[in-house]
Amino acid sequence: MKVLLLGSGGREHALAWKIAQSQQLEALYCLPGNPGIAQIAHNLPGNPSDFATVREALLAHQIDLLVVGPEEPLVKGIRDKVEADPELAGVGIVGPGELGARLEGSKEFAKAFMQRHNIPTAAYQSFGAEDLEKAQAFLKTLQPPYVLKADGLAAGKGVLILEDYDQACAELQEMFGGKFGAAGSRVVIEEFLSGIEASVFVLTDGKNYLVLPEAKDYKRIGEGDTGLNTGGMGSVSPVPFADAEFMRRVEERIIRPTVEGLVADEIPYKGFIFIGLMNCGGDPYVIEYNVRMGDPETESVMMRIQSDFLGHLAAAAAGTLDRERMEIDPRTALSVILVSGGYPEAYQKGFEIQGADQAVSDAVVFHAGTVLKDEKLLTQGGRVLSCSVQAANIEQAREKAYALAAGISFEGMYYRRDIGNDLL
Repeated sequence: MKVLLLGSGGREHALAWKIAQSQQLEALYCLPGNPGIAQIAHNLPGNPSDFATVREALLAHQIDLLVVGPEEPLVKGIRDKVEADPELAGVGIVGPGELGARLEGSKEFAKAFMQRHNIPTAAYQSFGAEDLEKAQAFLKTLQPPYVLKADGLAAGKGVLILEDYDQACAELQEMFGGKFGAAGSRVVIEEFLSGIEASVFVLTDGKNYLVLPEAKDYKRIGEGDTGLNTGGMGSVSPVPFADAEFMRRVEERIIRPTVEGLVADEIPYKGFIFIGLMNCGGDPYVIEYNVRMGDPETESVMMRIQSDFLGHLAAAAAGTLDRERMEIDPRTALSVILVSGGYPEAYQKGFEIQGADQAVSDAVVFHAGTVLKDEKLLTQGGRVLSCSVQAANIEQAREKAYALAAGISFEGMYYRRDIGNDLL
């Protein structure tokens, strides 16, 4: 099987690493990929959201399966374009069409979907700029903290949680005024859910599904979950509180109604559903849907999958997931993200990286924001590398991941030293 993977981050490196282990793989291409992916796949130049570039790669390399890593190409309808092209008739795709991708592309669409299919989520209302006074009145009916969500894609930065009513009103005006661009032209305001977060991942062919290992990610820049939100500073899988009983409730109340809801709404869907959950005293509530794997959770989740992941992806694309069984390693996987100094605000790049090629058993350094220049590995993004390891338990995984991180250096390097601490 010839596979083309779209994307260039840590998530894509982890997906490529797992796909590359399959006996069914003939050739793996990644567009555009990164220096870490280049060690296991053929990187192709171009923008993964540009259909003409992707189409050219699909035809030139006679691709059998297209796996879409990031959300943007999905929201822009890459599946629909492939399916409408007679020359690409033989290409299977992992990723929903434009309509299904609205589960991530529009918070308002996702909340209405949950409400329609009785999927537990926080109470909410949505507003446009013309509804400012109504939005402010709705805020008054809620207890702080106040949750404001830009309706559209805002690169993971469109959610604000505010303690003060006046501040919430001011931020609301800024969102309507273009703080998040077009993504904030409509805003979802919802009640705050108190509990512990977890990420649950489902691979579906539109009728059948497989549940992947769950994970917990760490979004804030500072230790003890302080400071600004980032794209994620680390992840752990499994999550101790997501025991068999909790996951049974997740499947019964959320996963099954979600897949059945897609069928009922006539939304064809072949790909991943990432369900961001809040565990509120043992009851799961959906915070959000994403239509792809999470980052940095993928860097931990992939380490725990023992069965043929490419086989599962091909079955999802073909509509035969009912024949697949996923085998999961019971051990702990833990990932620590190494970031550029100043991230998630302004940061410098182009610093040489030392030690990223360490060989440690049950450990991988996944590349997220790196570039190769004059045979030197340099920093290229805010999140630079992921130190991902497996061990018998969280304590041992923490020890191993931080030993791996200690062997890597670049100017301004920063990482949280408390990943997994709260689960001990």
